[in-house]
Amino acid sequence: MRNVAVLGATGSIGGSALDVIARHPDRFRASVLAAHRSTEALAELCERFVPDLAVVADPALEADLRARLQRAGLATRVASGSEALTGAAASSLCDTVVAAIVGAAGLESTLAAARAGKRLLLANKEAIVMAGPLLLAALREGGGELLPVDSEHNALFQALPTAAATRRASLAVHGVHRLILTASGGPFRGRTRADLAAITPEQAVAHPNWRMGRKISVDSATLMNKGLEVIEAHFLFDAAPDCIEVVVHPQSIVHSLVEYADGSVLAQLGNPDMRTALAYGLAWPERIEAGVKPLDLVALARLDFQPPDLDTFRCLGLAYAALRRGGTAPTILNAANEIAVAAFLDSQLPFLAIGEIIESCLEAVPAEPVENLAQLIQTDLTARETAQRMMRRLHC
Repeated sequence: MRNVAVLGATGSIGGSALDVIARHPDRFRASVLAAHRSTEALAELCERFVPDLAVVADPALEADLRARLQRAGLATRVASGSEALTGAAASSLCDTVVAAIVGAAGLESTLAAARAGKRLLLANKEAIVMAGPLLLAALREGGGELLPVDSEHNALFQALPTAAATRRASLAVHGVHRLILTASGGPFRGRTRADLAAITPEQAVAHPNWRMGRKISVDSATLMNKGLEVIEAHFLFDAAPDCIEVVVHPQSIVHSLVEYADGSVLAQLGNPDMRTALAYGLAWPERIEAGVKPLDLVALARLDFQPPDLDTFRCLGLAYAALRRGGTAPTILNAANEIAVAAFLDSQLPFLAIGEIIESCLEAVPAEPVENLAQLIQTDLTARETAQRMMRRLHC
């Protein structure tokens, strides 16, 4: 029986993880549930899963959550704030942590889980983008396991030899030539920059294949999501930037591929459903039923691939540039992107200006070698303030 902490339980990934957990009550128990502000949704999940602990990130909402659980007659303990979240991830209440908190807010709890030796199912790509060297050091310190549950990185994990997937041996030792990440192309695949000048938030979040949150949907529309995944693949599998390629695959059936020195290419295919990757991470090295519809290749009939349009979707190129620059540059990239995307979703920034803000921040904020968490937090704050200033100038 694995006791699982689901951080970001009320989000789309958290919901998918809980669906898999519910299918296997003899194997998994949701012992800790955490959410940002959605106390009503969190309370409903507590009634269903009866965890030992429920955490709401906003301390102002702790009393509301506690009252809801008391009315439901639950003995679930309630806590709030970032320290409670970090403490829960490292506590004896769980041996497995699903890190599904969106953005930089999930960084500290992810690091805490790694240092505590948990099985870490990483859905928060921003944590490894911001703090890749620190996360890897925390994993070595804690002796835990890191299993990526982004569909693309989980696909690479499945297609690589176990020793290479878990960094016990280099990719070169196993004859790996390239890691190939697939991208759906988002809702604006095939559009020109002129076509994107008047894009609205509602258009940007309407992903053709995946059901995701608003922020990650915009990242998919700009291809920044794929850029962050390139950086994540670098840290997860110790792959050089030039060995990581992105191809656009509109059907989202081939989730990633690994090319070997002998010309073989191994791919992981499946319907676009996060439960496949989450079930693999929860039960690894076994495979369990995930509730995912089987893939019908005859009905599918065709698989298409094409290169990404880096002129129109500049964020992917900016992510590669930040990775090659190294140090704190990915932290700057991520912070600027979060600020710009939030402003776009609030109708305060044009869609095409997202990339412009990120590029300007990368130029304005110096990148330094990564030293510690305090430095990364300060860099993140500096980049966010810089992005805010740039947006105010843009409005002027």
